[in-house]
Amino acid sequence: MPRPAPTWLADLPRHRLMGEFSMWSADLIRLADDLKRIEPHADLLHVDVADGHFAPALLFFPDLVARMREVTALPIHVHLMASDSVLLTQIEQFAEAGADLISLHVENHFVADEALRRLDTLNVAKGMVLKVETPVEAIDPFLDRLDFVTLLGTAIGVKGQGLDSQATARLQEAAALIATTGRQIVLCADGGIREHTVPLLRAAGANTVVMGSLAFGAPDLGQRLAWLHGL
Repeated sequence: MPRPAPTWLADLPRHRLMGEFSMWSADLIRLADDLKRIEPHADLLHVDVADGHFAPALLFFPDLVARMREVTALPIHVHLMASDSVLLTQIEQFAEAGADLISLHVENHFVADEALRRLDTLNVAKGMVLKVETPVEAIDPFLDRLDFVTLLGTAIGVKGQGLDSQATARLQEAAALIATTGRQIVLCADGGIREHTVPLLRAAGANTVVMGSLAFGAPDLGQRLAWLHGL
């Protein structure tokens, strides 16, 4: 079964902006074809998971990730938008399905510590996500345990919104916190990713952006990624 190299996290291209492709914007009828099309261009695959309670959406499930794992060696980043009551079970299921990185929400504070321990046990890279209204400082107690930090720039679980006016300032704050750790934590911007916002997010400290229609709807995907990498 295809998997990224064991050193995939250390091997991520830190010298340029990375493109993380949101499978929410893929053609789900022709998912394998879309995966083949984007594989030469994507740095990571981003899979949103929502239980309809923590976020107002119902999104992707472990069996789909398992099928994706069968056809791609790209790192799979699962973003869990799940209530505390099901979070640990979801971690187990998506790790078994082949996720390389699982991000829970800092708002899952009741189970966050156990969730991070579980990810260590499963040998899965660890990430945390902050809702747009959550103070950035909430991530500080967890930074020494994380590989990725993702800041949402729009309301959770809703497509097509504009970037929040505080998104760049929040990225700058997160980047400053990460810098104090001396660790190579990837800072990700998710939501409101448009051609005019990506340069602003990059300038604010983003290492990777979660691309939806900006990637899947690009007339020339190679040209779009060359532009992204040049930022």
